[in-house]
Parts: sequence; C-alpha cells; structure tokens
Amino acid sequence: MNIYSDFHARVATLLQSMIAQGRLPADLDLTRFVVEPPRDPAHGDLSVNAAMVYAKEAKAHFANPRQLATELAVALADDPDVDQAEVAGPGFLNIRLKPQIFGRILRAVLAQGPRFGGATAPAAEKINVEYVSANPTGPMHVGHGRGAVFGDALANLLAFAGHDVTREYYINDAGAQVDVLARSAYLRYREALGETIAIPEGLYPGDYLKPLGAALAEKYGQALLDQPETVWLPQMREAAIAGMMEMIRDDLAALAITHEVFFSERSLTQGGRDEIASAIDGLRAAGLVYVGRLPAPKGQPSEDWEDREQELFKSTAFGDDVDRPLKKSDGSYTYFAADIAYHKTKIDRGFRNLIDIWGADHGGYVKRMQAAVAALSGGKALLDVKLCQLVKLMRNGEPVKMSKRAGDFVTLREVVDEVGVDAVRFMMLFRKNDAPLEFDLAKVIEQSKDNPVFYVQYAHARGKSALRQGQAAFPGLDLSAAALGNADFSLLSDAGEIGLIKLIAQYPRMVEAAANVHEPHRIAFYLHELASELHAHWTRGKDQPQLRFVNEEHRDLSIARLALVSAVTAVLTSGLAVLGVRAPDEMR
Repeated sequence: MNIYSDFHARVATLLQSMIAQGRLPADLDLTRFVVEPPRDPAHGDLSVNAAMVYAKEAKAHFANPRQLATELAVALADDPDVDQAEVAGPGFLNIRLKPQIFGRILRAVLAQGPRFGGATAPAAEKINVEYVSANPTGPMHVGHGRGAVFGDALANLLAFAGHDVTREYYINDAGAQVDVLARSAYLRYREALGETIAIPEGLYPGDYLKPLGAALAEKYGQALLDQPETVWLPQMREAAIAGMMEMIRDDLAALAITHEVFFSERSLTQGGRDEIASAIDGLRAAGLVYVGRLPAPKGQPSEDWEDREQELFKSTAFGDDVDRPLKKSDGSYTYFAADIAYHKTKIDRGFRNLIDIWGADHGGYVKRMQAAVAALSGGKALLDVKLCQLVKLMRNGEPVKMSKRAGDFVTLREVVDEVGVDAVRFMMLFRKNDAPLEFDLAKVIEQSKDNPVFYVQYAHARGKSALRQGQAAFPGLDLSAAALGNADFSLLSDAGEIGLIKLIAQYPRMVEAAANVHEPHRIAFYLHELASELHAHWTRGKDQPQLRFVNEEHRDLSIARLALVSAVTAVLTSGLAVLGVRAPDEMR
C-alpha cells in the first residue's frame, strides 16, 4: 500500500476529467506532478504540486494555479479518506487524511511483512549492475569494499523494487598489471624454493603472494627456475589470476556479496574471436570512427594524448568533451577500446539499463563510456556511472597503519574480521556514495546512539522485546499477522504512535524513489529516522506509563500497540535486508 502513488492516481483522475471537459490540454503529461510528505507535518499528511506544475497549460481556463488547486481541493473533500484538503501559498495542495487510512496501512504491513514496500508486479526491467571489478592483483582494500557494498545494496534495492537484476564483475585480466603480478608471483615461487629474494620497485610486495608461491613450487618444483621469461610468464599469469580471483571471491563472500557473472577481459580476444575489432568495425560502419589528430589538451597533460594521426571515436557526437583514441602508437588497443567491446556484450545480452560502480579516480572516464554506450545501442541503452569516493580508515580518530599482508594498504578482510559484516555494510551506506567517508573502527562497534548501525539494529531488537513482553503479559496472545490485523487501531491516538504510522507509510515511496535514482543510502537514512522515532517513543513510555507498548490493564490498547511495533520491525527487517544487514531479535 503506497498512499502517495494511490493519491497520485486519485488526483490524476480529477485532472483527466478536466481534460475530458476541454479545460486542460489532451496531451497533458500526468506523471509530472508529485504527491509527497509536506515539509512541515503541521500542514497535513500529503502535499500535491499539480496546480503549480501545470500552471502554463491551465492558464486558458484557470486564472492562476491557486484557482486550479482550489477546484482539486473541493473535489478531494468528497473523498472518503480525506479529512481536509486546503490550498496553501500560490497553489500547493495540502491533504489531511482520516484516521481510518492509518489502520489500513498497518494491516497492509502486517499482511505483507518484510515484503511491504517492494514490487508486487512482475519484473519491470532488465538491469545490469557491474561492481567491484577490482584488478586481480591482490586482496581487496576498504576502497574496493565501499564500491562492493554500494553495488550489492543497489542490486538488492532494484530487485526489491521489481527489476530483473544481473550482478556482474569485470575481470581486468588483460592489462600490463597482470604481467607485473605474474613476475611478482615468480619471485615468491623462487622464495618458496629456498632463494632469498628482494622485491624490486614496481612489483607487488605484499605477503599475500607467499601462499601462491608455495603452491607454484609444489606444482612445478624447480622446472621453471632457469627458464626464460617467455616460458614461465604464461604459467605464472594463469596461476596468479586464478589465485587472486579466488582470494577476491573469498573477500566478497566475507561481506555476503556474490555475482552471477564474472566476465574476463581476455575473453574478448580469445577463441579465434576479436570482439574489440568487431565493436570498432560496427562504429566505423556507422560513421563514428575516423582518422584524425587530437589537439593538445589544455591545462594538465593527458596521459592518453599523442600528437599523431590515429583512429578516433566520435564521442563528442554523444556529449563527450573530445573524441577518443582507439589504438595506441604500437598498434595495440586502448583500454577504452576494450571497454567499448565489453559494454557491447552487455547490450548484445539484452540489457538497456546499465549501471557501473567505479572509484572516484575514474571520474574523467564517465562521459566517454556513456558516449560509447549511446553509440553502440543507437541511443536505446543508458549507462549510469556511480562514483564511490575514498574511505579514510581511522581508529579513535587516528589513521590506521598499513597492513604487512597487503604491503601498502589495509585489506578489506582485516576490517570485516575486526568489526563484523553488519558494521561495514551499514556504515559504507550511511553516506552518499560520492561523499568522502571516514570509517572509524572503534566507533562502529560502540553500543550507543552515536553508532548508526547499533542504533537501527537495537530498534529492531527492542521491538522484538516488546512483543515478547506482550506474550508474557497476556499468555496465549496470538501475535500472528492475521490476529494483529484485527486490532482496534482507532485506539492509537498518541502523536508518537501516529507519527510512527506516517513514517511507515513513507517506506514504499522511499524504496521507489531510491531505486529510481540508484541511491541505496536513502534506505539507510530512512531506517535511522524510523529507529529514532521508535526509540523516542519507547523513552517517553518510561516517563509516561500510559504510553508503554504493553499495559496489562488495557489489553485491546496493548494489542493495537504491539501490532504497530510488529509493523515497525517488519519495515526495519525489510530495509536492513536491502542493505544486506542483519535484523537481530536480541543485542548481545
């Protein structure tokens, strides 16, 4: 039950009748106006901006937006669920609902449980979410973790909102960094055979390669020791990529993250195929590839600029700042060319809605990739790139020292093992993805209201505690959804109780809005607000016994309040599941 979309439909019906009367244009787009909570709760339960949005279209028959809003208000006054509809300011419409609708909201939550707020219709759209895609050169660090959690929560959110979501990981296993990894693994292989080694500049120094070196020593013995690089490099490359991907999968599993698709960059040019050449040929046939010379970049030098004649993609035709090179001076493809081919595979697999999660250092790459997707799909596919800012790891306000295992950074696994999955996932989502994040290892495990993850989980545990208290006070009390749905909700008249119901009613709208703009942090913010309201009402009950959820002298009122608590815990469970965080029945 989404009262906002429900009343949007009711207002749209009134506008349609005006269209039928010839008082509004026949082609009026009825999706443009919104029904939302008013900024000031004192103004009512719903706010409608239709009269303001359609001021221009309505001026032939309405002197001003306020006149149109007044007519809508008069019509809505006859609605059985509307207590009052009044015009505010230049033409905003504020609606106050009758109490009976709040009972219907609670019954809907109780009936649907944690499914409340999600889609009830079949999958609306195929969406590909590509996230993590860390180079397979070592363990994941906390920066990777932020993108991983964000991407996974976004995929959860989109699926909950009714979309058909594919979770994908792009394995960057074809670049020069993979050869660097292979050479680093070869040193560890020699070390495992008893040789004393020194890690030269440019290779990976972390201890995480030691187990791989030992495994290679066991497999090959001394067979590769005196061989030229051309002999051992392919074996080292294959083994190192496989070993690193196994480590990365383990790191992701520790965060409860899985992918349906792992796509290898090397597969683009294996098995007698050259998907990169094929993608470029398609763009060339469309007149979007030409030979030319790029002007020197202004300001900071660009590492991919060369003063020469070269093949260029007309990315400026699709909103990019400059056209982009497709081949390097040595004839090999640019990274961009490979990315074009990879994204073409997504389009070929039927996706028209693509979402990539990248680190903030890739911000300059966004326009060219969006241009490529537009060109490859003939404008039918959209690419949304979400950039995740850096994570600054702290402990009691002080920067955390680097990891010996990784060599020059703190691994994600170390953080998860120290503070737990729930703390990592929730706190990674308690900031907008493009805002820098300070993650304090000490603060995220505090049991206080200053720790958001504890505060929200504690609200759920408190709700479950209240339900147990109800069963203790009223032996045999049926707390099933069907039984609680029969409660007398007219007994819920306290402002705190009504406030909780109104906040619960916002959840479906919040899910829809967060999914539409690809922002799972909105769910985290909403859960914190809901938890705060529950804690505040609980605290009031300590000082005012008549407000306690369980009152042995008032069985019917207690049952109504327990139904409200059950609805709150259902929404908390639902939202936490979207974030990939547990909803504990007790805090330990």
